[in-house]
Amino acid sequence: MLSWFGTSNIALGLATFATLASAAHYDVTVGKGGQLKFDPEILTAQPGDTVTYKFFAKNHAVAQSTFANPCQLQENGIFSGFTPNTSPDVEAPTTFTITVNDTKPLWFYCPQTNGNHCQSGMVHAINAPSTGNTFDAYKAGAQKAATPSTPPAGTLPAGGLRKLHIDVGFNGNLVFNPNNVTELVGTVLEFEYNPANHSIVQSSFDKPCQPLDGGFAAPFFPTQQSPSGVTFEVVVKDDKPIWFYCAQTTKTHCQAGMVGSVNAAATGDKTFDAFKALAAKAPPSTIPPNTPLVGTLKVNGTIISSVGGNVLNTTGLDPSLVGTVPPPGSTYPPNIGGMAGGNQPVDYGWAPSISDEAVEFLQALQYISNALVAFLFEGFTRLSEGGAWAGVYPVSITQTLGSLTAQALIHRKTYTDSLQHYNKSTVGMCQYTANTSGSVDSWLADVQTILALSISAKVDTMALAAANDSWLIPALATELGSEARMGAVINMMQSHFASTAPREALMPYQLAYSYIASKYVAPGSCGDGSKEFGKVFPALAVKEKTVEPSSGRLVSVKVEVPSGSAGDHWIAWIGAWGGLQYTAVDASGVASVPPSLSGHVWVVLTTKKDLKARDIETAAVAGPEMIWTTQQWGSS
Repeated sequence: MLSWFGTSNIALGLATFATLASAAHYDVTVGKGGQLKFDPEILTAQPGDTVTYKFFAKNHAVAQSTFANPCQLQENGIFSGFTPNTSPDVEAPTTFTITVNDTKPLWFYCPQTNGNHCQSGMVHAINAPSTGNTFDAYKAGAQKAATPSTPPAGTLPAGGLRKLHIDVGFNGNLVFNPNNVTELVGTVLEFEYNPANHSIVQSSFDKPCQPLDGGFAAPFFPTQQSPSGVTFEVVVKDDKPIWFYCAQTTKTHCQAGMVGSVNAAATGDKTFDAFKALAAKAPPSTIPPNTPLVGTLKVNGTIISSVGGNVLNTTGLDPSLVGTVPPPGSTYPPNIGGMAGGNQPVDYGWAPSISDEAVEFLQALQYISNALVAFLFEGFTRLSEGGAWAGVYPVSITQTLGSLTAQALIHRKTYTDSLQHYNKSTVGMCQYTANTSGSVDSWLADVQTILALSISAKVDTMALAAANDSWLIPALATELGSEARMGAVINMMQSHFASTAPREALMPYQLAYSYIASKYVAPGSCGDGSKEFGKVFPALAVKEKTVEPSSGRLVSVKVEVPSGSAGDHWIAWIGAWGGLQYTAVDASGVASVPPSLSGHVWVVLTTKKDLKARDIETAAVAGPEMIWTTQQWGSS
């Protein structure tokens, strides 16, 4: 059980994600443009692939036959049910989806007898052979088939998912669209929320705007996103009329005509229009205190078993998001994508296989990302209303931090999604010993440090992955801009320039791991999924810093050489890429600072000089440590 939303009033149940990540999906139009035709007529599909049929004018269906007996429904065959539609160009709100179970040929046709659609060539095949029983041979057989085709109108769907899509608050109006339909037993009614704040509640005909005892009910959901990603599904269990409404009392939605019906009588005293007229005179609307009831509430495909009331709240960052790896195939709730400005990629461009080295790169990046997400979330929580640091920064800055936290969650999912795709283990979550109980300044320094480590490690792993795992490059490179902007925000919160260097640094990912492991991770807290990515070096103790008064530029540092490390030592100054420099450490531990450095730089104590950045780890004895040098112009 995972919780995806604010803990104040929501307890969630997750669905099991059984769909294969590699499965493909196909759309087939039925009768589009007024043609008696499936488009495409032929598909090649693999086991696990899905096919959705979309219906156009006037009244078509999808039925399965044998090759030898076209235009006749085979025993236990797939059938969509007939789907009337007056438009040749706009698809019906009802669709029919099947899952391909094997690579055997599947033969389909439209059984409409008015015009003998099957005999007129309206046929379709999946995995038809190229020789022998070909599609052309099946089509020729259909054109000679006896009439009438079967099954007749009224036959119930079988072998697939028939779904009617209903927009809640369509185009910003107080309407369900469609609001009055006739549907077959077994059809799934899929209500999709639109702006602004609606609900879906079943009533009786006689008491519109009041919940039906034992009926379905879905919560209020305030949103400005369209599509919202939030749906509510109900199965049509019999052919009796279904009446429903929106219970929002602001602007009296139900009384204003936001009602709907399924299988209402076309004539008589219990039509849709009669129900709508009764609703206009109804007392104030109500909704059950706890939802959802009877139906299935989903957020981006994740089943929500309860919202702890009758309002679905997805506006906050749930703490469980920080410490939980999302299951394979899942997506974050819609507010995360809204806060981040987008969701994880639809297509990562994964290669057929992954090298062992790339697995380690992804695990190391997740290790770093776990810390970044945790620190950003902690600061956002403390700066938010009611937090220990509330009011220190304007609300706009706090909201920006919320966006940065959501973006970091999206980035981390890149690593976990990719590892899970290749059936590789993700990294265990750790507990961190940050000084967040102190000042905002100490938290800002920690976040800036972890951001710089994350950026540097990405640059390193991209260079290493280029030869054998090039698909990783765009997945990682496209995150750098976001993290650089995060760093700019933190710089400004520290009263530094937003951008202090023309390039990012390149830090070996092993050193980035070492820093986080030694400084922030509580020993033994990473659980069964703990990983190591090299040696954990002791922290570099910077005893003194000498600053030039007139410019504020750092000119020298005094460091402590760990006991047991004999011989000559150097400081490796890792600045913007291409700017790696070394200065000697004298007998008293003092080393000069290269005058060309600007902004934050990394320093590592080594026993060798003139090493490439990639090789610093081999001679390191302490560090890395982040040090602020100077701004090259303006006030510091």
